[in-house]
Amino acid sequence: MTIPTLLNTNFLLPLAELEVGQHFYWEIGSLKLHGQVFLTSWFVIVALVLLSVLAGQNLQRVPSGLQNLMEYLLDFIRDLTKTQIGEKEYRPWVPFVGTLFLFIFFSNWSGALVPWKLIHLPEGELAAPTSDINTTVALALLTSLAYFYAGFSRKGLGYFSNYIHPPPIMLPFKILEDFTKPLSLSFRLFGNILADELVVAVLVLLVPLFVPLPAMVLGLFTSAIQALIFATLAASYIGEAMEEHGEHGEEGHHE
Repeated sequence: MTIPTLLNTNFLLPLAELEVGQHFYWEIGSLKLHGQVFLTSWFVIVALVLLSVLAGQNLQRVPSGLQNLMEYLLDFIRDLTKTQIGEKEYRPWVPFVGTLFLFIFFSNWSGALVPWKLIHLPEGELAAPTSDINTTVALALLTSLAYFYAGFSRKGLGYFSNYIHPPPIMLPFKILEDFTKPLSLSFRLFGNILADELVVAVLVLLVPLFVPLPAMVLGLFTSAIQALIFATLAASYIGEAMEEHGEHGEEGHHE
């Protein structure tokens, strides 16, 4: 587990850095890359690309097998995005929300289904990408950039009126909310996935035969739920950023 350095250059002291255990790094000049996360993340990315390519071959009018699975996932992600963002604005955001959901889902499941422990590194060990705080913080920051972009693309500079609506006294709370959203997204996902891996590891160590199996099955279920929660919240934040003042009230009035 690595808490990323907020600021660390040759001229300034690091503001925050915490290392727990050993880690495998790639050093490119003065740049230090987290090799463990890169390896497992690219494994998930390659698996998703291969799955998409295979599902797109020999398309049938009546889907079956892998094509049926991918079409079901597409419909599920489209419905999720439409529910959170709205029917008028949801279409451009389906790829982004879908990418978040699928990457997190496959990353979470890779921690339980892929035997990472069999691959030995010079330092550290491989695990699910989402069990590292660097990955979850990056995903949360991408979500923040997405909903800021959504707000500015829809409202322009009028987006800043959200910070003083309804009363101007809400300004500091709105600014604080922009910081807490990515924090809550990243630490919720990171904490749940890391805790699940630690529980399974302890059970395997103490009772190595049958007791860890139910915990692993429960871990697969909770991992899928965490991917759904992250994608749903990301879509919800994007929808809120594009929402006009009083929109809900007007809809309720027309009803």
